[in-house]
Amino acid sequence: MKKELLIQNSRQLGTFVGLIVVTAVFWILSPYFLTISNLMNIAEQASINAVIAVGMTFVIIAAGIDLSVGSIVALSGVVLAGALQASLPVPVAILLGLGVGALCGLSNGLLISFGRLPPFIATLGMMSVARGIALFYIDGRPVSGFSAEFRSLATGEIARIPSPVIIMIVLYILAHCILHWTKLGRYTYAIGGNEEAANLSGINTRMIKTTIYALCGMLSGLAAVLLTARLNSAQPIAGLMYELDAIAAVVIGGTSLLGGEGTISGTLIGVLIMGILRNGLNLVGVSSFTQQVVIGSVIILAVLIDMAVRKDRTILLAKGIIK
Repeated sequence: MKKELLIQNSRQLGTFVGLIVVTAVFWILSPYFLTISNLMNIAEQASINAVIAVGMTFVIIAAGIDLSVGSIVALSGVVLAGALQASLPVPVAILLGLGVGALCGLSNGLLISFGRLPPFIATLGMMSVARGIALFYIDGRPVSGFSAEFRSLATGEIARIPSPVIIMIVLYILAHCILHWTKLGRYTYAIGGNEEAANLSGINTRMIKTTIYALCGMLSGLAAVLLTARLNSAQPIAGLMYELDAIAAVVIGGTSLLGGEGTISGTLIGVLIMGILRNGLNLVGVSSFTQQVVIGSVIILAVLIDMAVRKDRTILLAKGIIK
């Protein structure tokens, strides 16, 4: 049983080892890396990507993809900022931001589930639509200057832990429970493993997929809330390349792009690896251009490892070594 468990979780184990190795390397290269203040800085900087990556995990496990999350962050952010400038209560403004994100995600889900559009095409279209609406909504100009009450979402601390980090931790605990202990989670894995079989077994695959994309959009809205509070500004060009960062974190964390496999804990490790890479490379003076090369190479390596592990697992299944 131990051997079987080790084989089945080899991808997640390898990712965790990778996190330890990357941490050790930058600890050796920079004396400032493994300090409490820098570690909190890494966690706070990674919190935005971490929130988006939760929704992306659900989507990718269900064998989908969402290229619109960055644009949804921008649209949710400018709507939130407009509500705050209109002197609406902070909770109402936040709900509007989350609602816009959920509505965009719901539109993606309906186009994919009922419109039969490929996820790549549907979310690519939404990426352009949401960005265009964000630019039109505030005429391409940033909005800034919000109340201290709203900004406390990013600047506040509890027991010296930044608020965004606490929100991230709570969100990951909830997401783990949903993915592993609810019907939504089980059905997500089932759809990613074999959508036709899931449909024949009585699962309402259209409704579940629509729900998953709506959840992903809502979490993009939550990321917009945290980003706007942190920057004290909302910009229609915010969120550029966020979709690639989220996909990278999910894939590095061991979720298969082919669907049916993945964990929330793995995604968190993937988010931390990306955050540590960026922070550590900055500390040792590596240029931003070189950082893109390094991170891109890590993504390619993660996908290659995923394909190799899936191939080996298929062989082991065929031989009856694992079930």
